[in-house]
Amino acid sequence: MPFIEIAFQAEVSRYEDSEFEEHARRICNEDPDTRSKVIEELRRLIRERGECNPRRLDDAYCLRFLRCRRFIPALAHKLMVRYEDFRRQNAYLYDCDAFALQKVKNVYGGTLPESPTNGRIILMRFGRWDVDSVPIEDVVRCALLMDEIAVMQPKLQILGVTIIVDLEGLNLRHVAQLTPTVASQIVALMGVSFPLANHCLHIINYNWLLHSIFYLFKQFMPKAVWNRVHFHGNDTSSLRKHIDPEYLPPEYGGHCQYLIATEDWIAKIDEYKDDFLVQELRSLGFTVKS
Repeated sequence: MPFIEIAFQAEVSRYEDSEFEEHARRICNEDPDTRSKVIEELRRLIRERGECNPRRLDDAYCLRFLRCRRFIPALAHKLMVRYEDFRRQNAYLYDCDAFALQKVKNVYGGTLPESPTNGRIILMRFGRWDVDSVPIEDVVRCALLMDEIAVMQPKLQILGVTIIVDLEGLNLRHVAQLTPTVASQIVALMGVSFPLANHCLHIINYNWLLHSIFYLFKQFMPKAVWNRVHFHGNDTSSLRKHIDPEYLPPEYGGHCQYLIATEDWIAKIDEYKDDFLVQELRSLGFTVKS
């Protein structure tokens, strides 16, 4: 089987690979000897504080939040509350055919192989968004679907993600779609209200049009998150100081040839989806056709 097919099968795997145990210890402060005790402490906080009513409380589900907050139950609980609030307030975003979101072409440039330092690297190209054929809600939904599928995979719970936002081609028609509601949703999906660690956000190829929207997004970002946003202008050499060229495509001075377009990624997830993935997406509110 070609390597790429094996990689796509792994995208729907919930296998806890023992080789990631050391990564989990280093990145997430996860100790196998105390894992069960910490999970139970998170459950106790959920029951006693009553600030959220999660649809699941099994070990695997709790681990998503603990790994994202370095196994500190109080912080994991706060994240879970924010995540449940996001789901309740934005239920309409889940009300769609999950695998029909392949139509959101070009906006999400694709995914690159995981780096031990940067996690999964995701490329976004909002300047290629066709505002006439793809509504902003579907752009956000596509990011939501990718996040929800990613957090089912233990490897990504541990490694997290790094996002590159290439704004080449962005114009006033694109900017006009970015309301405060949309900005808050995008920030939430970048890890503020979602159990997926976002190491850094790198913004490249932008112009004067964008100064106002940067401040629109900034108002929804905690200071610690804003401090992980890096602006590179048109300087890809600056980007390479943060991400090893081994994990960047040639257009940014890198050597990586494996950039998987998001529409291809969604199509392959659809092909390899199993019963667990289908039921999980449906329980979230997505429509998944058999």
